[in-house]
Amino acid sequence: MRFIHVTCFDDWRAEARALLSNEISPADVHWSPEDNQPGLFDQPHQKKTGETAQDERPNASVQDTQSRFTVPSPFLELARQVACHRSPTRWQLLYQTLWRLVHGERRLLEMTTDDDVLLLQRMRKAVTRDVHKMKAFVRFRKIETDDQSESYIAWHRPDHFIMRLAAPFFQRRFKGMSWTILTSHESAHWDQHQLTYGPGLPASEAPNADALEGLWKTYYASIFNPARIKVDMMKREMPVRHWPTLPEATLIDDLIRDAPARVTEMIKNHEGFSETGMHYLPAQQDLESLRQAVVGCQACDLCHDATQSVFGVGPEDARMVLVGEQPGEREDIAGEPFVGPAGELLNASLRDAGIDRQAVYLTNVVKHFKFERRGKRRLHKKPDSREIYACRPWLESEIAALKPQTVICLGATAAQALLGRDFRLSQQRGHIQKTQWSEQTIATWHPAAILRMPDENRKREMVNQLVTDLKRCAEVVQ
Repeated sequence: MRFIHVTCFDDWRAEARALLSNEISPADVHWSPEDNQPGLFDQPHQKKTGETAQDERPNASVQDTQSRFTVPSPFLELARQVACHRSPTRWQLLYQTLWRLVHGERRLLEMTTDDDVLLLQRMRKAVTRDVHKMKAFVRFRKIETDDQSESYIAWHRPDHFIMRLAAPFFQRRFKGMSWTILTSHESAHWDQHQLTYGPGLPASEAPNADALEGLWKTYYASIFNPARIKVDMMKREMPVRHWPTLPEATLIDDLIRDAPARVTEMIKNHEGFSETGMHYLPAQQDLESLRQAVVGCQACDLCHDATQSVFGVGPEDARMVLVGEQPGEREDIAGEPFVGPAGELLNASLRDAGIDRQAVYLTNVVKHFKFERRGKRRLHKKPDSREIYACRPWLESEIAALKPQTVICLGATAAQALLGRDFRLSQQRGHIQKTQWSEQTIATWHPAAILRMPDENRKREMVNQLVTDLKRCAEVVQ
């Protein structure tokens, strides 16, 4: 067993090259991380004075190593990001994946269901999300320097070692001011000429409120939309642990408390609302009343070009609801969802899963066909967020009238409409969860996405996954 100590990505890369050149398998290596170093992207440690050749681990030059194997560039980018994850297992996982890539599994990263690849992607997602949070939640405070010039400082609490990934963004965004960002792990400083890094510092080193905070609070209160507030979602997007460094966080309790009264006033004055299907919903919201009322909906521009609205079909006592994105050209003409090629694949998948199509309810998030013309052809075009938002009341009313036991979201659009904008189908497909919509809600592949897949092996894999997800839901319903 070889025990290897690494402190950064460059350390790991150098060691991994040497290990690969000597055919050392992952099972024979124990990676020992040290995460209290100033930064993850410092240069690799040099041989200490007095070390002999016997003290060194087997190594190979970059040129010699490159002549023996190559690594797909997507893996290098993935590795750089995963290296910033806090998990001490990241180095072992990266080397294990690298070993597989250079020993016959060149297309490993395309296998999204592989355990190693799935874990790496989850780590990368956690890191990139943490970078996004840093960009969103860093708040600079002005300080006076010894030479009376202006400088700004901020303290942030990231979950991972992301300073080197995020700092260049602030350099570009605030290149005309001098600033410092502190974290417990590392600090970054921009003097309008050079970006440098230093050791981390505690939150106590950051300054208290400055004169700009009052102005920022006034602005935040003015843009706060009480009609859109969802406390649980807000806490997911703006975690409570970041509130101490956010001046606007002191306003949140009061803004939430006053939200109902402000919404009432906005409705009275018709302020802040884009027209949605809510304006066209019937007083009686059973399925038949909804089906008749949707014909007159003009909440978005799709109604002007589509042949007709396409409402859901199925029994009123259906225990399973399948939700797609929008009607296609066949559906637009027929006035019924899932009657084209995607519908044929869905029918076959339902049969393979042991589900009677006549017993389920089929519908779409958007009720009108969106397309672009190419000569005489009408090509499917993905609905945008405004159109999905405008049509959402119809879908919510359908589900409320049905009260299903299971809701199956077919594709990313349906999943994000019902499960949130952060939902990623490639990573969360097949996960059953209890939601406000049903006892079990699940997202899986849309048949149309499967039909568009050029790789036949991948297409078969996706069909099998669709059928498996449908079977899981059918077992619970039965």
